[in-house]
Amino acid sequence: MVYSSKRRFVAGAVCPRCSEMDKLVVYSEDGKDYRECVACGYKDEMHFKPVARELETRVNQTEEDKRDAVQVINILPFKSPDQ
Repeated sequence: MVYSSKRRFVAGAVCPRCSEMDKLVVYSEDGKDYRECVACGYKDEMHFKPVARELETRVNQTEEDKRDAVQVINILPFKSPDQ
């Protein structure tokens, strides 16, 4: 996630050092994302995990994948118990 170079407050965020709420700002500098507490001066570079692979669902499958998943089922004729 890339933030702008303009410092922005994060509503409801709590500083990990001084535990003050609503004192953290986030910004980007030299291609790196930072968070900083305006109360105690705590500064930390934020590292984000890479985006995980999207799970396969019926919505994101191709038509070919859907056709390959189709199975033909043979229904046996009904036989009554007295036959």
